[in-house]
Amino acid sequence: MWPRQEDDAVTTTPLPGRRPLHRASVTVRNSWRHLTSMRTALMLLFLLALAAVPGALLPQRSLNASKVDAYIAARPLVGPILDWLELFDVFASFWFTAIYTLLMISLVGCLVPRLREHLRAVRTAPVPAPRNLSRLPHYRRGTLHAPVDESVVRVHTLLRGWRTATRTGEDGQRSVSAEKGYLREAGNLVFHLSLVGLLVAVAAGRLIGYEGSVIVIADGGPGLCNTSPAVYDSFRAGAATDGTGLDPFCLKVENFSADYLDNGQAQMFTSMLSYQTGGDIGTGRWQKYQLRVNEPLRLGDERVYLTGHGYAPRFTVTFPDGQTRTETLQFAPEDAVTFLSSGALRFDPPGGTFPNPDERRRNQIAIEGLFAPTAAFAGNLLTSAFPAMADPAVAIDIYKGDSGLDTGIPQSIFKLNSEMINQGRLVKQARVNLRPGESTALSDGTEVRFDGADEFVNLQISYDPAQKWVLVFAITMMGGLLVSLIVKRRRIWVRLRPAGVGTIVEFGGLARTDHAGWGPEFTQICQQLFDLPAAKEDR
Repeated sequence: MWPRQEDDAVTTTPLPGRRPLHRASVTVRNSWRHLTSMRTALMLLFLLALAAVPGALLPQRSLNASKVDAYIAARPLVGPILDWLELFDVFASFWFTAIYTLLMISLVGCLVPRLREHLRAVRTAPVPAPRNLSRLPHYRRGTLHAPVDESVVRVHTLLRGWRTATRTGEDGQRSVSAEKGYLREAGNLVFHLSLVGLLVAVAAGRLIGYEGSVIVIADGGPGLCNTSPAVYDSFRAGAATDGTGLDPFCLKVENFSADYLDNGQAQMFTSMLSYQTGGDIGTGRWQKYQLRVNEPLRLGDERVYLTGHGYAPRFTVTFPDGQTRTETLQFAPEDAVTFLSSGALRFDPPGGTFPNPDERRRNQIAIEGLFAPTAAFAGNLLTSAFPAMADPAVAIDIYKGDSGLDTGIPQSIFKLNSEMINQGRLVKQARVNLRPGESTALSDGTEVRFDGADEFVNLQISYDPAQKWVLVFAITMMGGLLVSLIVKRRRIWVRLRPAGVGTIVEFGGLARTDHAGWGPEFTQICQQLFDLPAAKEDR
């Protein structure tokens, strides 16, 4: 659009008692003008992109709180400062929200006047021809052997598709004003309005959506039903939702397979899911879906992603009276290449094994150690040679005593409580290496057997009802940008003066945005009007 002509400033002298109010109103007005300028919007957009960088470089508490805690513990000087600056919660921080909100206000504030001006320009007839067309960047003069009225008709035929206005002067001369390329500004406005819509859709999705992560054991594991946040290992709900009223569905993992190169690098992860939705829940009807990385299962507005996998060793503990406990629990991968994993399990004796709760508590069994899917030993030290489960083995420490199961204190599922060990309430009984089917016996007759391992998958369930609008606004944003880059805004003025039986025609052309590609088009129009065989200079 042409630069807007500001009205001449009118200087007024406020009354003495109203000077503070006048200064305040001037400050507010000037601040609003600066905020709603396109320069400020571009600066805020750049600042928003810059503010998102820490969210990509630093661990985020909403994704992995334990990783954030480990990062802070490893950097006792810098970590607390970064935490105070909310750099571990970038996208929920007050400063990121402030930039986001100011960008929204700035975009809306500068787009509304531009939209109003564009609508006014569309409704307004093209401006009259300048007094001296020869001063324009593109100019051509020639003669037509036809009356003025016939020449005007010929010009209109030539400029079909242009927005035109014909005017008659006092001396009988006629002028035709033509303009084309209104779609350029329309595309520009669509781009910026779509950007606003995209920001609103993303904000709305985070406000009313939720995201949960859960580990599910494959090959006959219990699965999960989306009924409560309690079924998830971690759950993040938007500010406008409390996690109740979740769309119900159930799923279980039938199997998991991973394809590896010879060097251990993963090629593809695939998991076969069975799921129930709607009226199928609670019945024996299950639907199948092959889940792959970046190919989520879509259940309405929910998406189920495959985000990770690992191994869950299975142990059976036989207590002195012959009663057994079997438990399968996931271990955390310590090596992302070989999948050497670490974890812990706790076993509470079955009822009746010991005469009272205190005795039962003192005879709990705890296991802590390593699991290798493809074992490789250096003496008694266990490591893993390959991520696939070809030759599994474990290296474990077996403890007896109070493992803290009924203390009510939260514990890591991957580590035993070191305070229990330091206080002597949990005492190490043995350190052994075991392969599937092998067992070891403790001094009181308790037997611990390694039964093998199952694979588990890490599923992420995301609910974002605004995701369709994000896609729509992204498409319209790209379409508007493409139109604004391709379409050129240009004007042509044609002045026709009678000269005997013919007509003197003057052509003037002006590109309102850029001049690239406009000269050849102007020359072509002139050639068609004057029936010239080849292009000539504009002047």
